[in-house]
Amino acid sequence: MEAQHLTPVITIPVITIDGPSGAGKGTICQLVAKHYGYHLLDSGALYRLTALGAEKEGVDWEDESSVASLAQSLDIEFETDGSNVKVLLAGEDVSSDIRREEIGIGASIVAAQPKVRDALMMLQKSFKKAPGLVADGRDMGTTIFPEAAAKIFLTASAEERADRRYKQLLEKGESVSLRALLKDIQARDERDSNRASSPLKPAKDAMMLDSSGLSIDVVLAKAIAYIDSRQR
Repeated sequence: MEAQHLTPVITIPVITIDGPSGAGKGTICQLVAKHYGYHLLDSGALYRLTALGAEKEGVDWEDESSVASLAQSLDIEFETDGSNVKVLLAGEDVSSDIRREEIGIGASIVAAQPKVRDALMMLQKSFKKAPGLVADGRDMGTTIFPEAAAKIFLTASAEERADRRYKQLLEKGESVSLRALLKDIQARDERDSNRASSPLKPAKDAMMLDSSGLSIDVVLAKAIAYIDSRQR
């Protein structure tokens, strides 16, 4: 009787970091991905790209079917250059465009639509490749990668998140209202937390990490200590 050779199952580690807008997910995810040498998925960028694509095509963000159809055909590419990630839409560098405040609002609107979320689900799952993945978003640990061994829910007070965004925009030379930013963040939190499809909430097995008043180095150290404990 011939011996049977079983093909080893390769487990690709996934780290999910979810949380509200302005909590610092983008920065921490990039640093965690660099620390472990993993791939990076910025799921929020996909929704921002969808909102931007709809804007370019003259599609109303509230038109769920049309936005979902557009999301399926988007030509998206991420190029990593050291610590920077260049986002391309149909070959055009839109890294700055997708960070506009109005596009962030549009992303929150289209992200609440089940058809749009379904259209982008398989694209997000395709980022899971060896040696591992760090996924940044709102529902990475609850819906897209529920099998992830290490899940973090990164948050901060709405006031602190508004203040951080206010300072970022001032540095870019933009004229902004702190009160308006706070109002937008609170509205986005409400929309993200109460949407019918994949609402913003921590996974039951996620570590809660509040970044209010903490430096990036401290938040990163806490995140890595937790991830190491889960991956051992």
